Amino acid sequence: MVKICLECQSEPEERGPGSALRELLTDGETASTDTCSGARLTDFCAVWDAGVFLVSAAGKGAPSGVTERRLNEAETLNSVREAQFQRLEAARPRGLGRGARGPVLRMAGQPPPWAYIAVLLCVLSLGGAIEIPMDLSQPPTITKQSVKDHIVDPRDNILIECEAKGNPAPSFHWTRNSKFFNIAKDPRVSMRRRSGTLVIDFRSGGRPEEYEGEYQCFARNKFGTALSNRIRLQVSKSPLWPKENLDPVVVQEGAPLTLQCNPPPGLPSPVIFWMSSSMEPITQDKRVSQGHNGDLYFSNVMLQDMQTDYSCNARFHFTHTIQQKNPFTLKVLTNHPYNDSSLRNHPDMYSARGVAERTPSFMYPQGTASSQMVLRGMDLLLECIASGVPTPDIAWYKKGGDLPSDKAKFENFNKALRITNVSEEDSGEYFCLASNKMGSIRHTISVRVKAAPYWLDEPKNLILAPGEDGRLVCRANGNPKPTVQWMVNGEPLQSAPPNPNREVAGDTIIFRDTQISSRAVYQCNTSNEHGYLLANAFVSVLDVPPRMLSPRNQLIRVILYNRTRLDCPFFGSPIPTLRWFKNGQGSNLDGGNYHVYENGSLEIKMIRKEDQGIYTCVATNILGKAENQVRLEVKDPTRIYRMPEDQVAKRGTTVQLECRVKHDPSLKLAVSWLKDDEPLYISNRMKKEEDSLTIFGVAERDQGSYTCVASTELDQDLAKAYLTVLADQATPTNRLAALPKGRPDRPRDLELTDLAERSVRLTWIPGDDNNSPITDYVVQFEEDQFQPGVWHDHSKFPGSVNSAVLRLSPYVNYQFRVIAINEVGSSHPSLPSERYRTSGAPPESNPSDVKGEGTRKNNMEITWTPMNATSAFGPNLRYIVKWRRRETRETWNNVTVWGSRYVVGQTPVYVPYEIRVQAENDFGKGPEPDTVIGYSGEDYPRAAPTDVKIRVLNSTAISLQWNRVYSDTVQGQLREYRAYYWRESSLLKNLWVSQKRQQAGFPGDRLRGVVSRLFPYSNYKLEMVVVNGRGDGPRSETKEFTTPEGVPSAPRRFRVRQPNLETINLEWDHPEHPNGILIGYTLKYVAFNGTKVGKQIVENFSPNQTKFTVQRADPVSRYRFSLSARTQVGSGEAVTEESPAPPNEATPTAAYTNNQADIATQGWFIGLMCAIALLVLILLIVCFIKRSRGGKYPVREKKDVPLGPEDPKEEDGSFDYSDEDNKPLQGSQTSLDGTIKQQESDDSLVDYGEGGEGQFNEDGSFIGQYTVKKDKEETEGNESSEATSPVNAIYSLA
Repeated sequence: MVKICLECQSEPEERGPGSALRELLTDGETASTDTCSGARLTDFCAVWDAGVFLVSAAGKGAPSGVTERRLNEAETLNSVREAQFQRLEAARPRGLGRGARGPVLRMAGQPPPWAYIAVLLCVLSLGGAIEIPMDLSQPPTITKQSVKDHIVDPRDNILIECEAKGNPAPSFHWTRNSKFFNIAKDPRVSMRRRSGTLVIDFRSGGRPEEYEGEYQCFARNKFGTALSNRIRLQVSKSPLWPKENLDPVVVQEGAPLTLQCNPPPGLPSPVIFWMSSSMEPITQDKRVSQGHNGDLYFSNVMLQDMQTDYSCNARFHFTHTIQQKNPFTLKVLTNHPYNDSSLRNHPDMYSARGVAERTPSFMYPQGTASSQMVLRGMDLLLECIASGVPTPDIAWYKKGGDLPSDKAKFENFNKALRITNVSEEDSGEYFCLASNKMGSIRHTISVRVKAAPYWLDEPKNLILAPGEDGRLVCRANGNPKPTVQWMVNGEPLQSAPPNPNREVAGDTIIFRDTQISSRAVYQCNTSNEHGYLLANAFVSVLDVPPRMLSPRNQLIRVILYNRTRLDCPFFGSPIPTLRWFKNGQGSNLDGGNYHVYENGSLEIKMIRKEDQGIYTCVATNILGKAENQVRLEVKDPTRIYRMPEDQVAKRGTTVQLECRVKHDPSLKLAVSWLKDDEPLYISNRMKKEEDSLTIFGVAERDQGSYTCVASTELDQDLAKAYLTVLADQATPTNRLAALPKGRPDRPRDLELTDLAERSVRLTWIPGDDNNSPITDYVVQFEEDQFQPGVWHDHSKFPGSVNSAVLRLSPYVNYQFRVIAINEVGSSHPSLPSERYRTSGAPPESNPSDVKGEGTRKNNMEITWTPMNATSAFGPNLRYIVKWRRRETRETWNNVTVWGSRYVVGQTPVYVPYEIRVQAENDFGKGPEPDTVIGYSGEDYPRAAPTDVKIRVLNSTAISLQWNRVYSDTVQGQLREYRAYYWRESSLLKNLWVSQKRQQAGFPGDRLRGVVSRLFPYSNYKLEMVVVNGRGDGPRSETKEFTTPEGVPSAPRRFRVRQPNLETINLEWDHPEHPNGILIGYTLKYVAFNGTKVGKQIVENFSPNQTKFTVQRADPVSRYRFSLSARTQVGSGEAVTEESPAPPNEATPTAAYTNNQADIATQGWFIGLMCAIALLVLILLIVCFIKRSRGGKYPVREKKDVPLGPEDPKEEDGSFDYSDEDNKPLQGSQTSLDGTIKQQESDDSLVDYGEGGEGQFNEDGSFIGQYTVKKDKEETEGNESSEATSPVNAIYSLA
């Protein structure tokens, strides 16, 4: 038995978030395997109760200032905690108690981290088998052992654990491979002191592989021998990857590819992952992914797959090493050698790259069917990887049912289906469906679930007194059914000495009239081909008077209004009975506020002041008795009655946050502060006092939430406020605009006057309205009997009043508070008023919502909404429940109930009852209740609809007609007639259909109905059932019917392509649902250009034709196509597409761009280009002729001024006409060699010459010099001054 205790002795300054956790992990508590010492103890199991940290309610005399932000534990006590305590008690064995327990209280809300540790320790302490105190004689018990499959690291010493306890202390020996293992003969092997743990040391050499085998530990003392499991020792292996040279893998683009990993076999198996040789992860998607076997699968190879290499990596667990295989390199053969990245997201990427589309085929597993076996409790992993173009999608199904949604999940881009924690119902046939637009294929996997042995009833230690009877039970299940073998002290039971007091009956050993000599350790070994289970259970025969196992005279401190449980750990043989007494009184404590569980624990449902005192537990058997005492102290809760308030402060001012606390004076109080939910560092600008926090020189960094935490050893309370810091601003000119509006201050000084039996006057003083008038007052009340600490709205009054008369209910201990409301918000609640209790009276009403409904076929549960505190009118509110059969008018049955439900048993199936529920308290009964009709439980219907007739209405609907069943066979309320139907097959050959059952309901007592949304041209089966509140009745005779042909669905994947400006190619796929025999397709198309629309053309095709080419009438118009499929019934839904826009209207499509080369081969294009070339040539000749008229002119034709001697001359008496400054024209530029060149211009003819200068004269004529290159001898040292002829100019162009 393990008992954990916490000693709460921390200093106030050290408390804060996480302080309890520090106490848990340091010296703040004591942990013991037997008892806990010390005067001030708090049990972990009381810290966390029903998942909520509780806060004491403010009861009579409790401190005021409780706000709506606090949670009260009283409501939790009435619901969650009740169920939690009962569950914990049910888990604890009889005869084994625990130390008394007092709750450590915390603010309700999110628990601190150490709470989860407390919960775990508490739950562990409540479970487990009965244990004998170690000072008593007892056989050995294995307490620790290595796992069955023990894999060790070859670099470390080997440790095989085996620990056991017993009195006297057991000795140990081992077997290896079922033979005695002599440890003394092997210097490397030793056994730890006072333990059976083997240590094999390799520091002086040796190979760990030499010690592999199966080991078993034996722990023995004079009362018996206990066995460990058979421990299979294996040494971890991480072999090197075999060296290999990998040739480049050559593959055609679009083909499937598998890169095999074939890792070296390791122990345990390595983790496989793929990377490039540069250690970059390989990107995986539904096209490229790694299988469960480690291979890398390409559903289709694309050109971009050549951009990296592929290396398989294996990571080994124990050595923490990664081994890398030599990388694969890919060489992809393609019809489109350019890896155009823009095509990766193209809607038809494969066609754009010239890759042929293919139907799916499976890469893994092979074939159309396979099988797989999995063990119960393990994970089932099914995998399907398919190739195809485009990449197929994978979907998973289970034949005859749905996938288990709570356990099934899809992995590896839907290529793998994992079902966790497999059970027998997961066996069956699963199939994966791989599909793309070219077709689909499926693979069926037959799953068989086997099971290693698992416990149904594991044998437990048996502690008997001399002369008592007992039994050991060893029940296990598995697939195949496991065999059971009994052993005693490690030897087969058959070879053990006979024992007349022992009888073996299969999986049970029965002991009668046991004696001291019957003590032994029994082993149950149950096994099948998939594994084994081994359990030890001793039989101990003791004659022990009762003894107490917990410390005496413990002090337990609890908070008022909380629940606690006092445990009294004890032992004795025979098992003693336990009783509780308080303050030495003679009456046994059980009932009312006390409840005694079967294991002897005493629960006090709600602690009050009068529960304080000394509690005595007395354990008694035929050999004597033992007793222990626990002193229970009840403490007042810690309450912050003046909380810090939200404040707005300017930078540089002083702010004070109040936090005044009332607590139990016997407890040590610690007050700490948090800022933004983190511990606040008290700087030199801050002053922390007992009831406030002052911040001097407020800065922007001080803005945030401030939480005051008031805590004692047993509980704590929190209060939070927000500080807003304003930056410096100019003083506003309008004083009214400078006054900020805020929530009103709380009302104060509440006073009760004019006290009467059913009314009282409440008066209060309003608080400051903070520049926003008060609009309303809300009066709330709290009562301390049913929901202490919970505030309810009583009434609402205008903001102009401060006094009101309140109507009251009998026998309520009222306490009032007032909340003020303005347009900004609500004030904090006022401090509570004094309490006022009204006198009692009989109830004036009865519970509402009375119902009678069956939860089983032979009962009726009567329920109602319980009355609240204001309608109870007196103490001990209870309910008188009456019922009788409606038809028989028998006498009323009645019972008194304190809850809100009562179950009437042994009722006939679905008969009406008259029900009455009347309220009653100690002052009398309520008024006569109304009679409500309820019904006992329903059973499944006994008959099915008969004479079911089916009439086919059309291809998707049928009409049903049936005969109603007799009312006595319904055995409940007739909810509906229900038709179950499923599609058996299609009349079309080789068309797979889903046989999933569907249903159609016809509510009420109807005789006909219509089932619609059927598939045309299919064979169906149908069954009818009757449905009541319990479920379905038997099924009717199965009917078969066939739906006629219907119109087909729209053709799939209608594609319009325009390879050139003369033709349009159309392609489509067959309809997904033919709904009959296709007789052809109808294509309607019309040309349009803007708002102009041509004449519609209709084409009919055979059912096998899926392509058509349209010859365009002109290259400008667009076409609108409408395509539909036909059966004998008619045309189905049409699909509409339009041809691409011509280049001058929209951006050319990729298809058009790829075919531009075809235009250059057209005749009309070649003729157009020749005409343009001839026109350009004629223009050039004309230009050069005009240019030849320029050049050099006689000066006297242009100038009237005679030449001077300084004027430049040519030999022939002419000169170059130029600008006076000899500057280039505007817009010209100077070349690197100093010559002047004309910039490019549409009007320049310089580009047509060999070079030279050119200028325009004032009359617009062109003057320039055109020269023809001459031989070097003729041109050396000078240039030609001869005018260039048009012929020479043209020659120069050549």
